[in-house]
Amino acid sequence: MTWQQIYDPFGNMIVSTALAAIPVVVMLAALGFFHIKAHIAAGLGLVAALAVAVFAYGMPAGMAGRAAMFGGFTGLLPIGWIVLNIIFLQQLAEANGSFKVLQDSLSGITEDRRLQLLLIAFCFGAFFEGAAGFGTPVAVTAGILIGLGFSPLAASGLSLIANTAPVAFGALGTPVITLAKVHGYDLMEVTAMIGRQLPFFSLLVPFWLIWAFAGRKAMWEIWPAILVTGLSFAIPQYLVSNFIGPELVDIIAALVSMVCLVGFLKVWQPKKIWTSPSLKGHESDGGQAKPATAIVKHPPAELLRAWTPWLILTVFVFVWGLPPVKDYLNGLYAPKFPIDGLHNLIEKVPPVVPTPHKEAAVYVLNLLSATGTGILLAAIVGALVMKYSPVAIVRHWLRTLWLVRYSLLTIVLMLALGTLTRFSGTDTTLGLAFAGTGVLYPFFGTLMGWIGVAMTGSDTASNVLFGGMQKVAAEQLGLSANLMGAANSSGGVMGKMIDAQSIVVASTATRWFNHEGDILRYVFFHSIALACLVGLYVTLQAYVWPFTAMVVH
Repeated sequence: MTWQQIYDPFGNMIVSTALAAIPVVVMLAALGFFHIKAHIAAGLGLVAALAVAVFAYGMPAGMAGRAAMFGGFTGLLPIGWIVLNIIFLQQLAEANGSFKVLQDSLSGITEDRRLQLLLIAFCFGAFFEGAAGFGTPVAVTAGILIGLGFSPLAASGLSLIANTAPVAFGALGTPVITLAKVHGYDLMEVTAMIGRQLPFFSLLVPFWLIWAFAGRKAMWEIWPAILVTGLSFAIPQYLVSNFIGPELVDIIAALVSMVCLVGFLKVWQPKKIWTSPSLKGHESDGGQAKPATAIVKHPPAELLRAWTPWLILTVFVFVWGLPPVKDYLNGLYAPKFPIDGLHNLIEKVPPVVPTPHKEAAVYVLNLLSATGTGILLAAIVGALVMKYSPVAIVRHWLRTLWLVRYSLLTIVLMLALGTLTRFSGTDTTLGLAFAGTGVLYPFFGTLMGWIGVAMTGSDTASNVLFGGMQKVAAEQLGLSANLMGAANSSGGVMGKMIDAQSIVVASTATRWFNHEGDILRYVFFHSIALACLVGLYVTLQAYVWPFTAMVVH
């Protein structure tokens, strides 16, 4: 029997919106204010979501349970699979000492913590976002930063802040390609529009990142390096998105930015070297931060051995992200499992979609093409290069599985919650509340993308949820559909730093377990402030010349 979603079950949008927000409020309050462990907070949010879906929205209980189960499977693969295997590689590198050599080589480029942040969190992280997405950049960069001696809160929070501007073109352009494919946007037009919104923030975020870490004065001490980093990322981001396409935007921009920054540091270094590994004003953020030590020089052969596992990882992640490779691996093994009692039994209805639309619920066990599998193979090859025996490799993998068990449970529960809100229609209620803001819609429509990513953990998922609504609302208000479709994705990137999935990935990578609430409280201001700035920028593009001249109609 088909069940149609109801977006205003009480005939009063204020009441319906308040009820729809309960699961998110429960989870965030448990994490951020009551300091409850992440997996318990996620479980409480899921229970609240089930209660709202069944008792307030009238969703059949069986369907609600199956939707949560469907989301839980998605949490294990692909998200949990990425986290498990990247931490596995990090554990291998730490155990044989090569990670320490890597740290020394990065410190050799610059001892300044601020410049290390630009190089690793922003440039290196953007490359992994472009190649893989789905938590990979935060897992990699937070792990490297904690290894360099950054405090847990600094390594976690700053990796999350840095992983914003590249997100819209992450995983070889997947969010934009999905937006165009699902909701009928012209791919090149909406890609170009995003490429006329995000470069401004690609220039801003490196400044914001260093300000968040060291304060305004310390930020201005290295403004030339920040400017080089931001400009060398923003300009390729604009050019590639407007004249080539979405697939290689982040990869090209990240490589250009990395080369420019390293080259610039060959001829310029700040007068004052910043060695504090903690956030300014948060010197007790975990108590695990290590002071800077003297630079240790290693022979070239030793450096090559230390970097080889990470170079192997880069190659595998890049290759695994290529569409032809994914298609080939999916052709070998990618069984599909329609979820009985859920698949094509739930209908989205107007005004969210022009005509009633059945929601598919098919779990694809794409184990071979999953990014986590590429990371696992890279870790195994890297382990063999590091002279580990097969028995030792298996032992370290099982030890890593035990280490991240609660993080994997949290990710499963978080994805179960996000998927349930999508199938029950409660997320759409929140979206419709934003859509009713009239002339202020460019601002609040952007925040709709922000809340979509904050709830689902994915810019792709947010575009699937709200991309059609953005198009309909824009056309009703006489705005460019491309403007608001792009705004959904551009605003969404700022929600990436507060989505529970990313926070759990960061806490796991830094092994700062049960401190997810501390990370959330730290990054929340940065997330909402940057999202509001994107909203204001989109509003200027909607109404104020010369910004209106940038809009792709």
